[in-house]
Amino acid sequence: MSYTPSKDRYSQMLYNRCGKSGIRLPAISLGLWHNFGSVDDFKNGRKIIRRAFDRGITHFDLANNYGPDPGTAEENFGKIVRKDFTGNLRDELIISSKAGYHMWPGPYGEWGSRKNLLSSLDQSLKRMQLAYVDIFYSHRPDPDTPLEETMMALDTAVRSGRALYAGISNYKAPEAKRAFEILKQLGTPCLIHQPRYSMFDRWVEDGLLDVLEQYGVGCIPFSPLAQGMLTDRYLKGIPKDSRAAKAVFLKSTDITSDRLQQIRDLNAIAQKRGQTLAQMALVWLLKDKRITSVLIGASSVEQLDNNVDCLSNLQIEDEYLKEIDNILRRTP
Repeated sequence: MSYTPSKDRYSQMLYNRCGKSGIRLPAISLGLWHNFGSVDDFKNGRKIIRRAFDRGITHFDLANNYGPDPGTAEENFGKIVRKDFTGNLRDELIISSKAGYHMWPGPYGEWGSRKNLLSSLDQSLKRMQLAYVDIFYSHRPDPDTPLEETMMALDTAVRSGRALYAGISNYKAPEAKRAFEILKQLGTPCLIHQPRYSMFDRWVEDGLLDVLEQYGVGCIPFSPLAQGMLTDRYLKGIPKDSRAAKAVFLKSTDITSDRLQQIRDLNAIAQKRGQTLAQMALVWLLKDKRITSVLIGASSVEQLDNNVDCLSNLQIEDEYLKEIDNILRRTP
């Protein structure tokens, strides 16, 4: 079945300037970490991506190891791009990939060496059958590789035309600052940083956001819903089919009675605002002008729509911010 994008897709979305660059990203971006691999329903993933674009989401975030199996999210996404985003539609997309986590056996299959990053980028482009990605990230800092080598690899990726912009992910404030300095000296300024950030995980507020503002680098948080804890999924405990029950990334031990009470108290505020808890959690991040976009996942079109609908109510009154902060200050 052929796909024709919605003609009013750009009227529905808010686009924010990414740091001091010329790029504007949608306030909501779609990540393909889960739900788009070889074990997932391809038709469902295709529906989600089509719907995302129809709602103004232009940024699709991947990494070499996304799946499962690793690499298959890129393969499936590449198929969808070739089937649905024909003609000049590729020019309306921001596609990103990353390298740094384990991908193939041997000493060159992970971390931040020039060998790993550039080989991985070539493999990602082949899987997606793309000439270039818009953003290529160092997925994590490498304690054993000089930061200069990792940043020079990003610079090479951009200068060779295999990527348009360089990004970093999971870097703490001091190492991010060094990375930005190196890239600036090389002539390839860092476009964006992708850290984990949510109401329940606020480490970036201890210096990193200030560094990003200082260097004019955008910020796109991943796991903004804390692996589903900041949704209505756990209001009544731990469902058998939830991530916490499966203990893959989120563990059942993370859902303590104190944490559950926090979730319920936050949900009560969201209800007073006429929002779902997920919507309020996304808006809470977007209230900070240093946040360019929030990176959501989605397992269905309905879940995607619920998250994007947060944009209809982006203002959080001071009284609610104080209530939220008081709840978050309680140690779970």
